[in-house]
Parts: sequence; C-alpha cells; structure tokens
Amino acid sequence: MDEVTFKSDTVLSDVHLYTPNHRHLMVRLNGMGQPVFLSQFKLLWNRDSQTDSGVEGGRHAVGPAEEMPPSGPGGARPPLGSGCRSDATIQEGLGARLDEDGDLDVERRPRAASDPEPAGPPRDKVHPTILTQEEDDPLADEAQESSPQDIIRIEHTMATPLEDVGKQVWRGALLLADYILFQRDLFQGRTVLELGAGTGLASIMAATVARTVYCTDVGADLLAMCQRNIALNGHLTAAGGGVVKVKELDWLKDDLCTDPEVPFSWSQEDVSDLYSHTTILLAAEVFYDDDLTDALFKTLSRLVHRLENACTAILSVEKRLNFTLRHLDVTCEAYDHFRSWLQRLERLADGQLRFAVEPVEASFPQLLVYERIQQLELWKIFVEPIM
Repeated sequence: MDEVTFKSDTVLSDVHLYTPNHRHLMVRLNGMGQPVFLSQFKLLWNRDSQTDSGVEGGRHAVGPAEEMPPSGPGGARPPLGSGCRSDATIQEGLGARLDEDGDLDVERRPRAASDPEPAGPPRDKVHPTILTQEEDDPLADEAQESSPQDIIRIEHTMATPLEDVGKQVWRGALLLADYILFQRDLFQGRTVLELGAGTGLASIMAATVARTVYCTDVGADLLAMCQRNIALNGHLTAAGGGVVKVKELDWLKDDLCTDPEVPFSWSQEDVSDLYSHTTILLAAEVFYDDDLTDALFKTLSRLVHRLENACTAILSVEKRLNFTLRHLDVTCEAYDHFRSWLQRLERLADGQLRFAVEPVEASFPQLLVYERIQQLELWKIFVEPIM
C-alpha cells in the first residue's frame, strides 16, 4: 500500500486534518478493514513550556522553509526573479522544450538517489507511514525525550462514515480531558461513567485521579480500540491507581447487557458498583445528530434516576455552523437541539430529581495541545434528589 486516500462521503476530524502528514502512523487494519493510526499527545504539565513540538492536535506550526535542490551538479540555485542566465542558455533551453505544436514541453529530471527527501508530502493527500513489527516506531524517539507521564498514545481511525466517527479523536474530547486535569480534586477517588467514550481519551484522563472509570460505547470493534488505548496508557492510570473498565452501553436499550457471552458485557458486581458509587458522568462530542442527542439525554435521565447518589454530568459540545437550503442561512441545528434538551431538563418536575444547568467558562489552563476554538463549550448538569 503506497498511499491512503479517503472518499468524499467520509468525515474527518479537525484534530487529524491539521496534523502534518508525516505524523499519520498506520499500525494495522481493524476488524472492519479500516486503517488504524497511532498518535501521541503531549501533556503540558509544565505551563512555562507550551510549544506544540509537532504533537498531533496542536495548532499547525510553520516549519523552516524547504530547501530546494541545486539547479545543477554543485551549482547554487539563483533567487526567484533573478535574470542570471545568459541568452544562449535560454535559447538552448527553449529549443529543447518546445513540442511539435510549438507548446512548452517541460521535461522533468528524475530524482537522483543523492537528492534530499522533501520535508513532507503535499497536503492534498494523506501518506501514512506504515509500521511493521520489524520497524522501529518513529514516535519512540520523541517519547523517550519526554517523561512517559507526559505522553498519551491513542489508536484511532482518521476518516470514517458518520456512524463511525467515535473512532476518531475530536476537539471536544481534548477540551473535556483538559477540564479533568484542571479539576483533579473533583475527580479524586470518584466513580465515573463516560457515555459515548469513542477512543477512550477522556476516560483515560479521568482514571489518572478517579477510583473507577466505566468507559462505555457500542460496537465490539470500537470497544476493542478503547481497550487497546487503555493498555497503551497504563503508565498514566497506574500512577493514580485508577481502574478503567470498558463496557457496552447502548443508548437505545433500557437495560445494561449482563450476558456473559457478549463481549464487554456487565457483571452483576459492576452493575451494583455503577449504581451505588457513580457521582460523575461524562460525554464529549456526541451531540451531532438529533436522534442520538435524544437517545443520550433519555439514557442520562434513566441512569441518574437509578443512581443512589447526587451526581454531576459534564458535557462537551462543539457548536458547528452549517448553511442549510431549508433556512437559506447559516444555522447550528444540532447545537440548538442540544440546548433545547438542557432547557427541558431544567423544567423537569417529576417529584424525584432536580436538574440545574450551568455553562463552564473555558478559561482554564490548556494542558493538551489542540486548537481551543470559541465554538467549543462545556456544560454542567447538577442532579440532586428532591427532599
């Protein structure tokens, strides 16, 4: 496989879109035949040093200008626009470069073995580096330069149909992970449930301080990717003593799957622990489709009614603007639908629980390298029993 190109009907996260092409490291094909890539994200534990170091997800850094090869053996390339060539040389060149119709025919010199490699492939296509068991990991040198506690390694896909977007890394997950790192005391020793965890990045961050994190989603292939990412980052979770349990949680079903024959099903002990101890629920970038948003909030409501303790849900969303023919205007319908659910929860009066909603100011320190755009938002839902 020389190169990977993506179809026009796929969705590509901005986190991967703005990553330099040479950073795309393909490691395997998943069970559905999709290319899986390995990326590393650097934690800026030291706030005095915030260079992006080429880490995926950061603002695109401008590197040094690419050096052009010399115009001839041992010759220096003249500056652009300089008329340094003699008339004889020009005439000789023109004579050799006109085709039979008198049009300019440029003959391209084959690349010599001694020519320097270009700094990177063009931006119009993705040319991943394909790793094999015999090759060294190109990211290993960077990882060795930093402490293992500074590196998060995430397996993900890069362009998927809409139904598989959970296999990519999204800015909202990075924003939520930033908030977890900022509010470590809030998560210390807690039991946490993440809904629609995707690659598991936020769950991994929560497990650096939480006691138990239930990392949930649907689809055996996606959950297997979560499990691999947790194993890749065991150095982070082990330091805090947290445990991450990958489980299936289908928003379209009322009950948790407890069939031991089904991969990532729930044991009775896990179900009991979930309902007895969970106090924080998380969800990041799962509000892009109205039907899924409905299912998420119905699942959230169903779960909090079963929990024994008051809890807080922390939701990350990106306000995406789109031009629609129906409105002939720029709208953000998915975001508006999300906000309508927040208002509905605040007005809910079932006599059992009280819901209070408030936005979180996104002015907390940025400990992961990504573009924190204005459209990224965090919301908190406080859920308390009515006495």
